[in-house]
Formats: sequence, C-alpha cells, structure tokens
Amino acid sequence: MTLDGTNTWVIGAGDEVIVVDPGPDDQAHLSRVRDRLGERRVTTILLTHGHFDHSGGARRFARMVDAPVRALDPRHRLGEEGLGDGDVVPVGGLEVHVYGTPGHSFDSLCFWLPADRAMLTGDTVLGRGTTIIARDGGLADYLRSLDRLRAVAESLDAQALLPGHGPVLPDPIGALDGYIAHRRERLDQIKAARAQGARTPREIVKIVYADVDRSLWPAAEMSVVAQLDYLDSP
Repeated sequence: MTLDGTNTWVIGAGDEVIVVDPGPDDQAHLSRVRDRLGERRVTTILLTHGHFDHSGGARRFARMVDAPVRALDPRHRLGEEGLGDGDVVPVGGLEVHVYGTPGHSFDSLCFWLPADRAMLTGDTVLGRGTTIIARDGGLADYLRSLDRLRAVAESLDAQALLPGHGPVLPDPIGALDGYIAHRRERLDQIKAARAQGARTPREIVKIVYADVDRSLWPAAEMSVVAQLDYLDSP
C-alpha cells in the first residue's frame, strides 16, 4: 500500500526548513529525519492529507523539533494555522504554494515549489502504480483534481512530481495523462463487468483486477466502490 514507505520531504535553502509528511509514528524514522536536519530549524510541518502513513508521526515530530503542524483537516493541526487551497507558505526566501486536490481523500493537498518547478503530490499521484480512492475520498473530486493538476503542470512548466510514495516522476504531463487515461479505462472495464453480470464490488474485482495480486484486492475493492458511486450518481 505504501510502496517503499512514505516519502518525507524537507524544503529549504538556508537555516530554516519545512518538513512535509513526517510519516507514521515511527521513532526510528522520525529520528533519522531530525538528524538529517543538522542545525537547520523547522518552521512548519505540512501534511498533504491526514492518512496515518503520512500524519501519524506529526505530533511526535512536532514535539521533537518544536514546530506547528498545518493541515486542511483541523483534527491533524497542532497550532492555530490551518492550510488550504491558495495559501502560500514562506521558508527562507522560498515559497510553497498550496493546491486543493480532493479525491484520494477529502483533505488532500498538493504543494508547488516554484524554485524547483516541482509539485509535491502526496497520494494524489504516486511514483509508480495508481492510487486508491479511500473511503473519505471520491472519484468525481479525484478526476477534477487530476484535470486541475494537468492544467497547472502545463501552465507552470512543471519539471517533476514528488509523490508521497515511490520515486520522483520527471515527466509530469506524461504521468498525469497516464493517470487520467487509466481512470477512464477502469470505468469502462467496470461497465463491461456489470454487463457480464457482476453486481457486487467483489465480483467486479474478480473480473477487472484478475491479473492483480490478490493481496491488493481489498484496496481494489475500495476503489471499485468509489467508481460505482461515481457511475451511479445522478
């Protein structure tokens, strides 16, 4: 589900930095992140979304480095400031621009780094494979978010996507076009499975995801539920 684990990103060009997605509540990982910082001071911790593999260690890490946590969902904040679409977070002469990208989860955000022409995508776009639509997300929102990211990547001449899991993607337009096409293809496959008589999400998974490792079927079923909700919505 997390590929190689959760990517924790450190943003900054001087003595002050922002840390994005400290990851799960894993003391060894959090200590490694802190040790890599050296003498640099963490001004803010940002969360791309509130799922545990991204946010679980945020409060512990905040205590370790004495920094606030900013997130869209108030339940994951530590401090007075939230985080939302259109916000700009400064750090040491750099800026982080916030884009609301709901879909994978209701509170998903992406962060644009103008200095690097790179977009941190959380779980909206992964370094390999495709993301699930979680129970607190929605496919209609997700498709709109992909279209928005595609337009933003083109208009800003993005050079890289920095995902929440997996490797850096050096071709943002190609990656986003692939994601959009994949979602449309899956919807067509689900329609075809229904035409064959499949009715429940599990029956659809057995047809559409027949070539996928069965250990991933529960996640696939979650995405099928989201796609059925999308197809059946008025």
